Amino acid sequence: MYSVLFVCTANMCRSPMAMGLLTNKVAASPEWRIESAGTWSYEGQPVVENTRQVLEARGITITGFRSRTVHLDLLRQFNLILTMEAGHKEALEIEFPSIANRVYLLSEMVGEHNDIPDPIGQPIDEFEKLAGELEQMIDQGFERIQELARD
Repeated sequence: MYSVLFVCTANMCRSPMAMGLLTNKVAASPEWRIESAGTWSYEGQPVVENTRQVLEARGITITGFRSRTVHLDLLRQFNLILTMEAGHKEALEIEFPSIANRVYLLSEMVGEHNDIPDPIGQPIDEFEKLAGELEQMIDQGFERIQELARD
């Protein structure tokens, strides 16, 4: 079994997009559990419209998705926690030291240490750019993701 939790701020753009892209890559395999959450999210919100449109253009539907906030019980359920920004990673490591060894920046999966900018409030082309960046990191870092996400 593989388990990955993507984390961003509001859990309405980046982390659900990454969740959808990785789920699509593994063809929704039952061997994979892929979810997302936010460090400062409002519970129960759908993804923003531009995220939905960009994913649907790629044949990915996350109907029924609702945002949620990270908490220790949730974090303990995942072998790999991938954050979008260094601030997210640092916050999780400080607040939840028992899971700190499972927390990485998504960019670390490809040997980098970069934040992935939040496109909220931007035009749809910024969401397309985000999707391309996330796809590239997931594809290039897939072997590392598999290694760290495995039971």
